[in-house]
Amino acid sequence: MAAEIHRSGTDPTRSPVAVTGATGKQGGATARRLLAGGRPVRALVRDKTTPAAAALADAGAELALADFDEPSSLAPALEGTSALFAVPPVAYGPTGSNPDLEFARGRALADAAVAAGVRHVVFTGVASTSGAAFAASGKRRIEQYLRERIPLVTVLRPVRFMTNYLAASGVGLDGFVDGLHRHIFPPNEPAQMIALEDIAEFAALAFEQPDRFAGRTLELAGDDPTPAEAVAAISAATGVTLRYEQLSHDEAAALTPEIAEIRQRWITGQRWRADIEALRVIHPGLRTLADWLSEAGAAALRARLLGTPPR
Repeated sequence: MAAEIHRSGTDPTRSPVAVTGATGKQGGATARRLLAGGRPVRALVRDKTTPAAAALADAGAELALADFDEPSSLAPALEGTSALFAVPPVAYGPTGSNPDLEFARGRALADAAVAAGVRHVVFTGVASTSGAAFAASGKRRIEQYLRERIPLVTVLRPVRFMTNYLAASGVGLDGFVDGLHRHIFPPNEPAQMIALEDIAEFAALAFEQPDRFAGRTLELAGDDPTPAEAVAAISAATGVTLRYEQLSHDEAAALTPEIAEIRQRWITGQRWRADIEALRVIHPGLRTLADWLSEAGAAALRARLLGTPPR
């Protein structure tokens, strides 16, 4: 890398990082973290006029119009960047995720990155398990496609987000409805989780130290309470009485067959397997659920649960 900098006369670590999904969860957290660290960010968005896009621009990001379903828009949006944070756009059909469409979008992004001369990609997908990956065949194909075409690739595989507890009620999974949180996980068995801010920290480390992290795959988690413990902690932090309940097989199947299949795999022992202590060596500030709640999570949850604006 040093020789490359010397030959070109430019430092790729100071050029803009293109960020997809910048108006969403992982992309938004990563864009904000990079900007806070002084790294220029080009946020790829479909609409520059949305509140989320405007907030990014106010924070210092450059906005570029791009649409995964219009591949010709991608290379121009990436022109002049040397690095890319890639969040695969979620693709769903009537029975759940659509891995073929997801891969087609990821392939279009990878091809555009090659055309634009991008040399470093941090790709974020989904955590692997002790068995088959959960709803991740499209993401795994994108990972491989990127590795075959981009010189420096770091793969992040996060588990469930702590912010999922903030999901809008009434969707049947995640969030709280009348004080009840329901999910596929057994109530008294550990289930790993991660703060979005920590995904952003690992992405920033990969961009700051490409030689250290290129070629690596990091399974990401920051804590592993049981669902019952997690909801009890949220209840204590918010002052709102809450409880947890596991979805039955039929209830999961009523959402999508894919969710029912994942529930069954989990019950048979297929679990996320991030090494939290090893990750803490890399990133000592790795957040627990209690950390996330004390920082901002409890206030946001209380506002959601009580229907009041956060202070």
